[in-house]
Amino acid sequence: MNLPKIVADLVQTQNSFDSIAYANCFSETAVVFDEGKTHIGKTEIEHWIADANERYKATMKPLSFEEKETESILKAEISGNFDGSPIALSYHLEIADDLINSLKITG
Repeated sequence: MNLPKIVADLVQTQNSFDSIAYANCFSETAVVFDEGKTHIGKTEIEHWIADANERYKATMKPLSFEEKETESILKAEISGNFDGSPIALSYHLEIADDLINSLKITG
C-alpha cells in the first residue's frame, strides 16, 4: 500500500510508541478527536498519545488508504491491551504542507 510519507510516519511512530515523533507528525495547531475528547496542539497531542501508549500498547496495521477532496481515510487494524483487540478503526486525516492538521478516530 502506498501511503503518503506523513501517514507512513504516523504508523511507524505509533508502532514504536514514540510519542514525541508521533506529535511531530502534526502541525502546531492540529486537533485530534478520540474517545470523545479533543486534543489541541502538539503538546496536548503528545500527552494524549503517551497516555494511550501506556494504557493500550496499541499497534497499527494499515488495511486501506483513500484520499478524498478534503480528507484522507486510513483504515487500520489496531491491536493492543484492550477489550475486543484487534479492532478496525478509521483515521480521518486532514493534511496540509506535509503535516496533519486534523485527526478524527472512529470505529
